[in-house]
Amino acid sequence: MAESCTSIKWRKSTRSGGGNCVEVALAPGHDEAWIRDSKNPAGPVLQVGLTEWRNFVSALRTGELDGS
Repeated sequence: MAESCTSIKWRKSTRSGGGNCVEVALAPGHDEAWIRDSKNPAGPVLQVGLTEWRNFVSALRTGELDGS
């Protein structure tokens, strides 16, 4: 990862709570989403393609991953 994670605007869901949160940033100049543990911002960052990230978020919103 070329950019420093501290120079990026990280976001977490407004539904986050209980300390079990992840943060997401859209990597500037890259076609990627970066994901990290909000409790460990200096820890590892998962990098996924932007299309894959959007598909994942869409599946969450539609309940596709609810196991039903």
